[in-house]
Amino acid sequence: MIEPNSVSVVTEITSIESASTRIARRSFLAATVGAVGLATSNVMGRDFGPQAQPVRYPDPDIVTLDPRFKKYALGNTPIQRVYHSENMLWAEGPAWNGVGRYLLWSDIPNNVQMRWLEEDGHVTTFRNPAGNSNGNTFDYQGHQISFEHGNRRVVRYEHDGTITVLADKFDGKPLNAPNDGAVHPNGDIWFTDPGYGSLMNYEGEKAPNNSKQPYQKEAVYRIDGKTLKVEKVTDDIFKPNGLCFSPDYKKLYVADTGASHYEEAPKQIKVWDIVDEKKLANGKEFASMKLTRGSKVDAGLADGIRCDVDGNIWASAGWVGDGYDGVHVFEPKEGVRIGQIRLPEICSNVCFGGTKRNRLFMTASTSVYAVYVETRGAHIS
Repeated sequence: MIEPNSVSVVTEITSIESASTRIARRSFLAATVGAVGLATSNVMGRDFGPQAQPVRYPDPDIVTLDPRFKKYALGNTPIQRVYHSENMLWAEGPAWNGVGRYLLWSDIPNNVQMRWLEEDGHVTTFRNPAGNSNGNTFDYQGHQISFEHGNRRVVRYEHDGTITVLADKFDGKPLNAPNDGAVHPNGDIWFTDPGYGSLMNYEGEKAPNNSKQPYQKEAVYRIDGKTLKVEKVTDDIFKPNGLCFSPDYKKLYVADTGASHYEEAPKQIKVWDIVDEKKLANGKEFASMKLTRGSKVDAGLADGIRCDVDGNIWASAGWVGDGYDGVHVFEPKEGVRIGQIRLPEICSNVCFGGTKRNRLFMTASTSVYAVYVETRGAHIS
């Protein structure tokens, strides 16, 4: 990249050179700028910085793969980067607070939670320390629920600021490192426990045994909203990560990121039927993360997921590169990928928010992105 001041200096120098020299220099500069621009495009992807050029509508990174996505993709809205910091290391766990009109998310390695205000885009540190929290959500009484890697527990922040520990053990053993969760209208809290926060000090506290399963088998759990009893609902999955309910709360979707540690693990999103609001049955693959582009087939990992009012699953996706990383959208009947929102960073999680809950927020490495869509989130957070 050539700085603006450098361009003016070059112009002055070339004005006193011979015509042949100017032509040669111009050719060199053009080639240099072109090479630098190409390299930047290949390495960094789209520029969302303050000096970036406006995007001509429709936004080229809102991609329709199937005609069913057209009704959700707005032609006159851009993908926006609402926050970025070189000091933020791994943004995760976005959750929307409808009363406060703010977006909450975690920066796991920095052990903080951040808050973005819808009113003016102001960003502050919301909580420090934050137990190396990963996922966050809100219950129907307005409490914040967080899933902490560092303390290996699920907590509820009460209205007076105190903390209630909802779960930190199962079957007499510590949890691995709760990751993400969702609240059922009956008050139950469902959460995943893949253990990533106990596999490294970077995102939590590394367990001493160096096992892929730090304290017990990876699993999905349910906390009874009345008794706080913790029940395992399934461990038929390698490393359960993001999860969400269908709009009618009759299905549970869970992203499996087990390929990070198990060679045999499929890169997929699974789905189960929910029985009597308490149990799971008929688990199967809902969608594969394999994406065919021309003659090439890529397969990354889905992480955080959310459902819209029509039942579509909006899944963060990453660890492949430009053209894949971002958000993949799957229709609910057959798990067909119908659209993409491409980002220049690995996307970790998503949530619907904004006053009308029609704005998709995306935590992606060192940034937070947002885009308006023609649908709404199916749930409160």
